[in-house]
Amino acid sequence: MTIDTSNMCSHLQRKLFEADGEYHRLWTAMQSDAELTAVVRSRQLHIYRNGKKVLALAGKSAPKVIREDRLCDMLQENK
Repeated sequence: MTIDTSNMCSHLQRKLFEADGEYHRLWTAMQSDAELTAVVRSRQLHIYRNGKKVLALAGKSAPKVIREDRLCDMLQENK
């Protein structure tokens, strides 16, 4: 999965792409899941499964769970 990071918040980039980042585990799981797509909107990462939004990740604010998904369960495990 590739996304355009030019419009992504720098805090979110660190959390997502650095090995010790809070969301890095989600990013690696997303790479192997063909049902997931992601788009950067308003400096946030919006994640979709089969065309339906499941999660929105932001740099400084809390992640926004839209609908229950195994990816969201992984987010809860990080806490």
